[in-house]
Amino acid sequence: MADTPIVLFVCVHNAGRSQMAAGFMRQLSGDSVEVRSGGSEPGDQINPIAIAAMAEVGIDISQAVPQLMTTDQVRDSDVVITMGCGDVCPIFPGKRYEDWELTDPAGRGIDEVRPIRDDIKRRVTELLAEITGEPVSA
Repeated sequence: MADTPIVLFVCVHNAGRSQMAAGFMRQLSGDSVEVRSGGSEPGDQINPIAIAAMAEVGIDISQAVPQLMTTDQVRDSDVVITMGCGDVCPIFPGKRYEDWELTDPAGRGIDEVRPIRDDIKRRVTELLAEITGEPVSA
């Protein structure tokens, strides 16, 4: 991996799961990881319930904008985490790929989104510890 590993979080609309994961990774990693996110079919805006769920844990993702995932983003990343976007993500040799099976928060209330958020935080914390070789205090 590069001096600063690059992690790309990808979901279909880049409006919920991938944005929450990117928010956690930014907060937990400080400057030790470059964080990117994208979608295979980006939505118009970030899911307001995802914004609210993240605000509850002190992370502001309200200024994020859904982005189209590009082949260059995937090629330039060290770790690519997909969340329910199937086979649309291009595969490059030598990259670390993981598919996180997470419920899509779209159309769900805050009580249903909190457990998704907490699962994402746990996974991001584990991933960060693996990437950096350091224990991470969540």
